[in-house]
Amino acid sequence: MSKIVTVGVVLAAALTLVGCEKVESAGRKAARKAGSVVFFSGVGEGIRTVSDGNVSDVLTAIATRKSIRKFDPFRAVEDEKVEKILKAAMCAPSAMDKRPWEFVVVKDKAQLQKLGERLPYSRIANGAQLAIVVCGSLDNGLPGRGKEYWIHDCSAASMNILLAAHGLGLGAVWTGVFPGEERIAAVREILAIPDGYAPLNVIPIGYPAEDPAVKNKWNPAKIHADRW
Repeated sequence: MSKIVTVGVVLAAALTLVGCEKVESAGRKAARKAGSVVFFSGVGEGIRTVSDGNVSDVLTAIATRKSIRKFDPFRAVEDEKVEKILKAAMCAPSAMDKRPWEFVVVKDKAQLQKLGERLPYSRIANGAQLAIVVCGSLDNGLPGRGKEYWIHDCSAASMNILLAAHGLGLGAVWTGVFPGEERIAAVREILAIPDGYAPLNVIPIGYPAEDPAVKNKWNPAKIHADRW
């Protein structure tokens, strides 16, 4: 049996007929019989199970991701990869499954230039072929103080964007917008973001034109057992 097991055509068809949750459940049952750890795509591409021996691949991807701030200005990012990145973003968890995120994909050179001029630390001017602006609904979350959970939810989606870009051979960097009032106003104006939504960040994406060293961020001193 191969280490990576893809549940076949029957489950892929079932995805269309009964939806992600039931197919995921069926996939998990099949995976348990195979003794594998399950990773469910949730994006209509079927179910993949990763055997114990390949879990390290996932951890390696996390450990080797790095912020890329210089991009190849002559190499376009394929639309297929952009779609995969957005699908990964929408696989993120969210409080009460509200999914308060919205994404603005900016490819127009004039729009990118405007963002770069108003957000000089965004690195957009460094050859990025596109930027994904992650926005959150201020009204579609939980009531009261729970409304602020959109920040957590959209942050989880943003991390998925960074990891997906890295896994697809692309570079990306998270550049903050929220809670800076001037930055929020600039992005809202340029992208015509409606009231009730706030931009969390701008994530420039492209093929890397640099190869910075991976930082070792492991620090056992940050870990507390049972209590601080």
